[in-house]
Amino acid sequence: MSVTETGTAVENWLAGRIVAYGKKDAGDFTLDTDFSDIGLDSVYALTLCGDIEDEYGIEIDPELMWDHSSIRSLAGALRELGAV
Repeated sequence: MSVTETGTAVENWLAGRIVAYGKKDAGDFTLDTDFSDIGLDSVYALTLCGDIEDEYGIEIDPELMWDHSSIRSLAGALRELGAV
């Protein structure tokens, strides 16, 4: 089952960004796979933070990526900050 078949809109958007960065195919990770296991490093984390700010209009601290180090966890934190 692919990530996009099980996730919320925010989770699917995050998964799509990871795929767009060329890190993994959607079937190669789950919503609970740690970002470090996907291959996201600090450069990609900063890029993703910028993409999140552009997409959802919310400013986030890059530390949020490491405090919530999976798609499911980060999506939950983003929803709490107003991402829908």
